[in-house]
Amino acid sequence: MMHPVLPPLRLGFIGGSIHSAVGHTHFNSSRLDGHFRVDCGCFSRTASDNQDTARTYGIATGRTHASWRELLEREREALDAVVVLVPTPGHREIVITALDAGYAVICEKALATSSTECRAIGEAVARNRGFLAVTYNYSGYPMVRELRRLIAEGHLGRLHQIHIEMPQEGFLRQGATPQAWRLQDYAVPTVSLDLGVHVHHLIHFVTGGKRPLDVVGVQSTYGQFGDIIDNVSFLARYEDELRVQCWYGKTALGYRNGLRIRVFGSQASAEWLQVQPEDLRLSRADGSRIVLDRGSGDADLARQPRYNRFKPGHPSGFIEAFANLYTDIAGHLRHFHSGEPAPNDFVYSARESEDGLRFLEAVARSADTMAWQSA
Repeated sequence: MMHPVLPPLRLGFIGGSIHSAVGHTHFNSSRLDGHFRVDCGCFSRTASDNQDTARTYGIATGRTHASWRELLEREREALDAVVVLVPTPGHREIVITALDAGYAVICEKALATSSTECRAIGEAVARNRGFLAVTYNYSGYPMVRELRRLIAEGHLGRLHQIHIEMPQEGFLRQGATPQAWRLQDYAVPTVSLDLGVHVHHLIHFVTGGKRPLDVVGVQSTYGQFGDIIDNVSFLARYEDELRVQCWYGKTALGYRNGLRIRVFGSQASAEWLQVQPEDLRLSRADGSRIVLDRGSGDADLARQPRYNRFKPGHPSGFIEAFANLYTDIAGHLRHFHSGEPAPNDFVYSARESEDGLRFLEAVARSADTMAWQSA
């Protein structure tokens, strides 16, 4: 695989212990292509977990911090960015404090629990002229990026419909033990902070930023964890007469992660499934059907060397998709540190997160009022 000429950028982790949902994923994907290394961290508030993680990640004792505030106080001159991996309700305070201290920040989705919190974070980015990247990892899959290219170049014609779903089973499967923070709802249900933000982002991503106009939604509770909302559906009207239907939740037995995107246009349709990430299926108005992968002659973006760590036919997956996003963040961050404006179309900050939370708040209001809501 390609090796960057520049030395790796230096990261400090806040959260992301070996016992967390996302720690190993960020540790491995950030380092996969040599663009980053993890130099320090406060990985957990539990001292034993913090130390165990530091040993696993190869972090020196002197750079394993007991609190995130201690890390920010001691590591300012030694890091290129901090990565915030604590549960979503803790993001706002840490991200704003880090930005105010002069750090570049990479934050796990969802950026915050509300659009108001996202706005406050965006204001911190602006007043510090700071750097913030939010990790929506599914847009790192090469064939999702290929789908975006095909839409942008008009291969599907005028977009009519998008059907997107993300069913999971973790709130109904026997023996499931969700993290405690996921068992509390906010103005936006936690299932929307967990899954809905991905859905909104992917619609925004593949359409090149088409904006929702209004939405009607329903929210349900089917699982085994009290009155926590665990199933959401909505129908949304977007600009340019695009219609979007969506379903996501955590009580669909048989689906570990059933993310599926179907896009229907005037000239062709396309379908992508996360469980078969190498394939993008196209159906054209002339009746022809084809399957694109990284080795297809009709593919363009997905054939680039950066997406082919190994040759087609040997599947890439979730970690590689995350690594693709980290590669984009690395390039964006290097330009930021050099003072050169070089926006990256694959890197998203607070504004997009605010838009997403505002949309999901409209879905929640619609479910409460049983009426269409402006998005």
